[in-house]
Amino acid sequence: MVGRSRRSPRGAEPPVDGRRRARPARPRPGTRGTRRAPGRGPSPPRRLGTVAAQVFLLQLIVVLVLVAAGAAAVVLQRRYDGETSAKQRSLAVAEAFAHAPGTALALQSPDPAALLRIPAEKAQLNSGVDYISVLNSHGIRVTDPEPKLIGTPAQEIGRAMAGKTFTETFHGKPTDSVRAVVPVIGADRHVVGIVTAGIEIQNLGRVLDQQIPMVLDAAALAVVLATAGTFLISRRLRRQTHGLGPAEMTRMYEHHDAVLHAVREGVLIVDADGRVLLANDEARRLLDLPEDADRRHVTELGLGPDMTRLLKSGEVASDAVFPAGDRLLAVNTRRTAPYGSAPGLVASFRDTTELRALSGRAEVARGRLTLLYEAGVRIGTTLDVRRTAQELAEVAVPRVADVVTVELLESVLHGEEPTGAENRMRRTALYETGTHNPLQPVGDLVRFVVADTPMGATLRRGKAVLVPDLHVAEDWRTRDPEGALRVLDHGIHSLITVPLRARGVVLGMVNLWRGTGSARFEEEDVAVAEELVARAAVAIDNARRYSREHAMAVTLQRSLLPRDLPEQDALELAWRYLPAQSGVGGDWFDVIPLPGFRVALVVGDVVGHGLHAAVTMGRLRTAVLNFSSLDLPPDELLSHLDEMVTRLDTQTAGADGEVSPVTGATCLYAVYDPAGGHCAVSRAGHLVPAVVDPAGRVTFPDLPLSPPLGVGGLPFETGELTLPEGSRLVLFTDGLVENRGRDIDEGLAMLGAAVAHPDRSPEETCRDLVEAMLPEHPSDDVALLVARTRLLDPSRVALWDVPFDVAEVSRMRAEVSRRLRDWGLEESAFAVELVLSELLTNAIRYGAPPVRVRILLGRCLICEVSDGSSTSPHLRRAATTDEGGRGLFLVSQFAERWGTRYVAHGKVIWAELGLGGTPTPDAETLLNAMTW
Repeated sequence: MVGRSRRSPRGAEPPVDGRRRARPARPRPGTRGTRRAPGRGPSPPRRLGTVAAQVFLLQLIVVLVLVAAGAAAVVLQRRYDGETSAKQRSLAVAEAFAHAPGTALALQSPDPAALLRIPAEKAQLNSGVDYISVLNSHGIRVTDPEPKLIGTPAQEIGRAMAGKTFTETFHGKPTDSVRAVVPVIGADRHVVGIVTAGIEIQNLGRVLDQQIPMVLDAAALAVVLATAGTFLISRRLRRQTHGLGPAEMTRMYEHHDAVLHAVREGVLIVDADGRVLLANDEARRLLDLPEDADRRHVTELGLGPDMTRLLKSGEVASDAVFPAGDRLLAVNTRRTAPYGSAPGLVASFRDTTELRALSGRAEVARGRLTLLYEAGVRIGTTLDVRRTAQELAEVAVPRVADVVTVELLESVLHGEEPTGAENRMRRTALYETGTHNPLQPVGDLVRFVVADTPMGATLRRGKAVLVPDLHVAEDWRTRDPEGALRVLDHGIHSLITVPLRARGVVLGMVNLWRGTGSARFEEEDVAVAEELVARAAVAIDNARRYSREHAMAVTLQRSLLPRDLPEQDALELAWRYLPAQSGVGGDWFDVIPLPGFRVALVVGDVVGHGLHAAVTMGRLRTAVLNFSSLDLPPDELLSHLDEMVTRLDTQTAGADGEVSPVTGATCLYAVYDPAGGHCAVSRAGHLVPAVVDPAGRVTFPDLPLSPPLGVGGLPFETGELTLPEGSRLVLFTDGLVENRGRDIDEGLAMLGAAVAHPDRSPEETCRDLVEAMLPEHPSDDVALLVARTRLLDPSRVALWDVPFDVAEVSRMRAEVSRRLRDWGLEESAFAVELVLSELLTNAIRYGAPPVRVRILLGRCLICEVSDGSSTSPHLRRAATTDEGGRGLFLVSQFAERWGTRYVAHGKVIWAELGLGGTPTPDAETLLNAMTW
């Protein structure tokens, strides 16, 4: 083969050593280093067949393609920008005309055309659009630049009739255009007409036509510059080739041919049709090719089906191993397309027969590594102990064993520390290749009472035990001879038992069994089983710890939430709390009775999950309870709560980042007064509640919204609602209406549909919402509170305006006594008169007008005295020399509770008295208080 003359390929590089055939004379200065044939015209590199010319032509084509693509992109971009600008301009003009004062009124007048024609024409001239057309509520044009179109219906305006604004590229009559369609909304919030404004497509085309010549001129200049640059590069390339002739190329090829046939690696070159172009000597030897292998198809060489398929398909392969006779060949294939003049394939062959034995073991090792990698991915996907044990069994079957059982200690299943007797475990997982086996089912208690069994030995030694053949293992049968016989009859014949250990503590045990059709376990299988079980043990221990912490967090959170709703007469209440699947969160609610039969409703949400969120929720709920005891208005209460959160965040910032800040908590605080059905609501970043009237109509009132707690910077505001009796107030956290599959707007719409039913109790409303909106395992925790309002009977409310005179105190005592007799509460008259006298006297002596007295009868009797002063009285112990200061002490003795709350213009002092008659204060204490 060496020395064979072959035609040299075009464009080949000179030999590496730089040797070439001697030339008669050195090129003269000024020449390009190429040889001219006698009597010929231009030098060969200038012809199209030369490498330089071909490179020049190829580069020129690439440049032209790029320039053409760039020009097309510019034109398309300009057209797109023109349409976008036209849409924006049309939309601005249409919205301005539609929302202009008088447009809606003109459309509702008897003759809208007369009122709108001139304004539409002026707007069209001033805005630069091609037309402005106004349509009535039936889609009929009342004004249009084309008079013949007035009175005709417009096309494709259905979305605008539904109240939606849109822009589009319109194709149809009277002309193609880019238009904007805007509905005109009347005072009753209904569509009373439509305004369309647009720019015709042909006008956009004229602008584009003016730009195309400039783009083409720039493209032509780019082509000229690129061509000049390419020509210079090609000229330099021709100089560097030095005009190699056939002799030089032949000699270079001979060197390559000698190397090709001398190497100890087979080389086979195949064309695109699958025919052999070249086979070196080593390839002929390794593949046992016939003498006439050249130009024959690879399917005719007898190479075996797999190797033939690879060479025929032209696929790229690296170290693919194929048998060839008694040899094992490693095959590498690469395409010749980037290097040769025609597509094809180069295949190299290397004899790896001596690696055959090693390859089998390597394959086994690779399979085991793959198994361990898969175990790391598939085991521990959830923080559930039982699921993790099942995943271990599923990974091991059938790649390691035919049947796998997992037993765990009872304490581990309950998330506790591994304690108790190790010889008693609960079967937690069982997985097999078949459909039935004689082993104990999942849930059974498994006892290892015999120490000499493989299971007992595993627990005692703390490492795996191999039983290659169960038929000859007498110790294995001693625990349950009948059960062992059933196992053997089923075909199970080999066992590996491995302890499940984590942090040096036994969590359970894993048994791997092999049956009919599988080989016995060997020592190498033990190492794989131990590694597999060790990885699963870590996952099971993590799941156990998570279960324990989750249970602790849930217990903590439920202890911080209200266990039962307090008794009150103003509202009928129902609630739901659902923790998130991933862990407890910071959602909470509360119901707080206030003086005067009023009730405060609270719903809050702390961002995040876990113990920190639960503890933060408890702190906020406690703070709200404390602040509510001051009977503050909702906005003031949230202001105090915001200050507290800010202080907590400041303390957290100095704790080296160990605790997350509280910022991100939201809260809604509402106070309902049954005396008039008024509800004051203030919210800090929280969702607005839903209000359902007695007829089932649902609204989301527009209440002031302040930033979340801890953000600061803005004051809190209070919104007022008046709720008819029987209305339902639905307070909730965002977990009810928002999840990964829907946004808040969609969730609010679903909530409105779920509660839009009259005569539903709060309990039924809660059930409807949970069933309609929440999955079985929500991703976020949910707090839901539903309250149905009640009104205090007007006959049980008595109100008097009192002149600012101490002499009026006795008259008010008589008025109140008569009202108490009307209510059948004569036995309470003495205590009420005493309390009223003291409170009213203090209001007149130390307060400011106006003074009012209000008596409320409900679960108890409420006596309220209000005045215009903000000075609050305080209970104190009077000295023996003091002439006064004992009135509030008497009030505290006769009243069950008393206090002061501030209103917009003054204060209210209230006292709550029981209905079971006058309380009997301690005589000695009362006497001491009255002693001068």
